[in-house]
Amino acid sequence: MEFIEKGVPEVGPEYLKPTEFFDFDQEPVRRFAFDSVRGAATAKEKAVKLYYAVRDGIRYDPYRIRLERDLFKASSVLAAKAGFCLPKANLLVACCRAVGIPAGIGLSDVLNHLCTERLAHIMGGCEKFLHHGYAVIHIDGNWVKAAPAFNIELCEKFDVLPTEFDGEANALFQEFDAQGRRHMEYIADHGIWSDFPFERVAGDFSAYYPESFYVDAERERANAEFDAKKDAERKAFEDEKSVV
Repeated sequence: MEFIEKGVPEVGPEYLKPTEFFDFDQEPVRRFAFDSVRGAATAKEKAVKLYYAVRDGIRYDPYRIRLERDLFKASSVLAAKAGFCLPKANLLVACCRAVGIPAGIGLSDVLNHLCTERLAHIMGGCEKFLHHGYAVIHIDGNWVKAAPAFNIELCEKFDVLPTEFDGEANALFQEFDAQGRRHMEYIADHGIWSDFPFERVAGDFSAYYPESFYVDAERERANAEFDAKKDAERKAFEDEKSVV
């Protein structure tokens, strides 16, 4: 596996081959990739079509995080039709490689200023989202970053500006939402990888987050705890006496 801490890679076979996580040698991934680029002639047109196929065809779900290797495979997120930023980025990388476009995975830490109460509770008060993932794609001589995480329905529901991709400029999370509120803030860049660095991500997640973020049973416990807290808050008001 090649790791580029700063700058961009040299284009080479490492960014075109199938891997454990970019498994476009699996027929469903290849079929999804080639079906998605139908009608596109250039690498840029193909990359744009693939970006929107992954962004909107795979539902974003931050409650599917588990530190299991299979979860991060392109074929797995395609089968589930849902995933968080890292598996979705892996699928986009795999699809780009399937149609002959060099691609790797980029990782950054972000702050989500519009995190929901439930997700913040499950994260145990941790503020950073470690290793937010995006595809890094080589198009017309340039490497561009593309984060296909938030599907359009989710953006509309939360009044978040969708991340659009034209195949020329980086397509990363918006700094502000549609109402001008702070949204995503990139705070650390961890470079570009030719394959998904599972061990690093799993190790950093388990060291930083509580188990409720990545273990199903603990997440269920945290969800029940959150629901009980909200029920108690509602009952506390209902039990109050009128001052009149």
